[in-house]
Amino acid sequence: MPSFLVLYVKIIISVQLAGNVKGRQGKRRPVGVETSAPVGKKGRSADLGALKLPSHGYPTEHPFNKDGYRYILAEPDPHAPFRQEFDESNEWSGKPIPGWLYRSLCPGIVLLALHDRAPQLKIAEDRLAVTGEKGYCMVRATHGVSRGSWYWEATVEEMPEGAAARLGWGRRYANLQAPLGYDKFGYSWRSRKGTRFHESRGRHYSAGYGEGDTLGFLVILPDNGAAKYTPSTYKDRPLVKFKSHLYYEDKDNIQESLNNLRVLSGSKIYYFKNGECQGEAFVDIYQGCYYPTVSLHKNITVSVNFGPNFKYPPNIEHSFRPMSEKAEEAICEQTMADLLFLTENEGKLRLDAFNL
Repeated sequence: MPSFLVLYVKIIISVQLAGNVKGRQGKRRPVGVETSAPVGKKGRSADLGALKLPSHGYPTEHPFNKDGYRYILAEPDPHAPFRQEFDESNEWSGKPIPGWLYRSLCPGIVLLALHDRAPQLKIAEDRLAVTGEKGYCMVRATHGVSRGSWYWEATVEEMPEGAAARLGWGRRYANLQAPLGYDKFGYSWRSRKGTRFHESRGRHYSAGYGEGDTLGFLVILPDNGAAKYTPSTYKDRPLVKFKSHLYYEDKDNIQESLNNLRVLSGSKIYYFKNGECQGEAFVDIYQGCYYPTVSLHKNITVSVNFGPNFKYPPNIEHSFRPMSEKAEEAICEQTMADLLFLTENEGKLRLDAFNL
């Protein structure tokens, strides 16, 4: 990457954002998602400056990813071209806000996702622990990884009789209302008998684990020169409003993802129990972006630790990075994706700006 572009990215991600969040009409109305708002001068939404995000960067209430749609929290992009022309236009009223005037919000810390989870799961206030309820369902972390070696820990805090867990790594399309490892999008380690699961196929792996145990999860994803690692910019997606915040609405395409599954040669997953490596759990997994994932059965409580300080760092020869480091890296990657979109579509954006 050219040095001037790296500098530009660093400048952008260091900017402290200001300004109000503005609403627009969405083309679809999911349950609980508002599609209109009180309108003020030039069609802008009423002043929402009093709305504050918690320190972890997310509203406490999210629209859940469900029914084939997912929702990505958006914020105004102060670097979008022609923003002044839109702000000063007298023809703004009644027209939707273009998605490219916003950008997806990248939180500065890795936590359990409030939106990317089964709604029956109970997430702790600090978003570093989760309690299950009845049948298996899951929650993913806010950040995923596509290349490199990454590690995180989980501790079984409470495990009543009959409860169970399947923990590990899952992709964005892993079914939230099922145990991790139910489909092709996840690789898990079960508390009962230590079985490893992928695509609903259980294989003997290790002894089981239970209350008080701390488990470690290491994924190794070699670089693939043919892969595209730039994340989606979402700037071409529609915006919808929920609880006075704007979200990009993105439609799942599970079948296309299944058709494009490719084995990543040299990839591996290791699991650890109280610092002891249990050996290779999976080899040559599918290429893709993997999130730390927790799936629970009944009212078991599991806490997570994304680093940088671990109770039991991996005791094998592989170098690794704590999942906590992915937050800053994700901001850089998202900024680069946004810059590429704005550069490649400058002509179209100019037409949009002057032909309202």
